[in-house]
Amino acid sequence: MMRWILVLVFLCGGAAHAQDPVVRLKLSTWLPPAHQVNVALKAWADDIEKDSGGSIKYTLFTAEQLGKAFDHYDIARDAIADFGLVNPGYQPGRFPIVAAGELPFLIGNGKGGSAAMDAWYRKYAPQEMKDVHECLAIALEPGTWSGRKRIVLPEDVRGLKVRPANATIGNFVTLLGGTNVQASAPEAREVLERGVADEVTFTLGSLVLFGMDKVTKYHPDMPFYSVTMVWVMNKAKYEALSPSQRTVMDNHCNPEWAEKIGSPFADFEQAGRVKLAAMPGHDVYKLTPDQTAAWRKAAEPLKTQWASHVKGADPEVVYSELVAALKQRGALAE
Repeated sequence: MMRWILVLVFLCGGAAHAQDPVVRLKLSTWLPPAHQVNVALKAWADDIEKDSGGSIKYTLFTAEQLGKAFDHYDIARDAIADFGLVNPGYQPGRFPIVAAGELPFLIGNGKGGSAAMDAWYRKYAPQEMKDVHECLAIALEPGTWSGRKRIVLPEDVRGLKVRPANATIGNFVTLLGGTNVQASAPEAREVLERGVADEVTFTLGSLVLFGMDKVTKYHPDMPFYSVTMVWVMNKAKYEALSPSQRTVMDNHCNPEWAEKIGSPFADFEQAGRVKLAAMPGHDVYKLTPDQTAAWRKAAEPLKTQWASHVKGADPEVVYSELVAALKQRGALAE
């Protein structure tokens, strides 16, 4: 009898999927096609298509095909795409809560860091990104400085022109006496080649992927900062899904999937750091404990700056919740 009940449940579930209208989603990122985040998002979307019985299909648009990196929140909000990969740090002041994930020496790795970011930000996303349906958040493997000058101490940044990875690092550059050169990741190599920037803050594996190994030499090997990204969906598109399709989507928007999407990139970056260190003409060097301590001390004012911009929530509670989430998943920087 139990066997026939299970068969009946399976057939009914299949019939429910079969009755769902086919939905075609446009997914948009600004990363190059071979980037591991794109590869992971494709696997994510393939699993959604399978679990929806083929009723949710997708096309992945990469490399800014549907719009500039800075515009991906608005691209999803305005239905230019159904999903957009948002780097909140590209729009200073617009998303102050999630910017906590950009603070230096906080996120220690991109695997547990992605699961922690998603679990933590899920509480605040409806307030801060209310124009879209937030699916998940990830944290990238920590990045560092790269350029033509050997940077060892914070004072070495004074007078340099730096392309920062996000708004928080931009504030740090200003604090240290440098000048910011605003450029998205796809534009970073060009500003280095033209001499508009002397340094970039970047992850070392992606430095090679974006071709910046051709125009940089020195790279301090320290887990300096992370970049947070949020995968958001057009709200009307989400609400138009059938109940069973929304269930499938919800089952793919959680900390487990955030870690699945962040992990391949973390592995890629770790391998890339080793690869870059072995390349002729590159110096990937360790800092002493005293030098690292000097960087940590220099970065302390950034937390106060971040807290001053948080609205509608207690910044101390917000920060302590993020630290707890990172500790729980072994992703707090040491």
